[in-house]
Amino acid sequence: MYSVLPLTCLAVAWGCGAVAGQESAHNRLTADEEAAGWRLLFDGETLDGWRGYQQEGVAAGWSAEDGVLAFAPGGDGGDLITVEQFADFELSLEWKVGPGGNSGVFYRLTEEERAPYWTGPEMQILDDDGHADGRNLKTSAGSNYALHGPSEEVVRPAGEWNHARIVVNGSHVEHWLNGTKVVAYELWTPEWEAAVAETKFSEWPGYGRARRGHLGVQDHGDPVWFRNIKVREL
Repeated sequence: MYSVLPLTCLAVAWGCGAVAGQESAHNRLTADEEAAGWRLLFDGETLDGWRGYQQEGVAAGWSAEDGVLAFAPGGDGGDLITVEQFADFELSLEWKVGPGGNSGVFYRLTEEERAPYWTGPEMQILDDDGHADGRNLKTSAGSNYALHGPSEEVVRPAGEWNHARIVVNGSHVEHWLNGTKVVAYELWTPEWEAAVAETKFSEWPGYGRARRGHLGVQDHGDPVWFRNIKVREL
């Protein structure tokens, strides 16, 4: 007896098989990625390599489940950081939030202050349509939070996966969102100093000064999900 494929599969030929293959490929490196120096920061099953900010362990609000690094509000939380520190690097990951969701990715943060954002610049994660911060480019998805707005609005709606890349090489920083470079800036220039002086970050002398630091993901009180977190050092 011949089996009958669903019409949706017939319409896209290899589509059904491709979806299954894509799902199984999450949190894995290809041979080309390994050859290029990429390393996984999340294995899809455990929180190995991560800990709470200024903590030895991981708060119960964070979990590794179904191949996703997730935060669920309502209990023990706090920001999550890598055990390892990085100087010059390229970070790649996927993220999604629920309606009205807010989070962020920190880089070159240190643990000398009360919170990660006192030292580490942040790539904003946001449901632009459902959160008030989405009305200001400098605090919208993909921005260098409060300092540099994205050049284009390419964020996908709440509930959909977004692909982000952060490149930090010396003083040069780039934010990429869904294949588009949306932010580029130079740390420690007169222009950067002037921008910082106009924000709350001017109150914290260590903001953006570290040449090396942890990577971090933010507990902003909303559900957020991450996967395919990988890094290569430059």
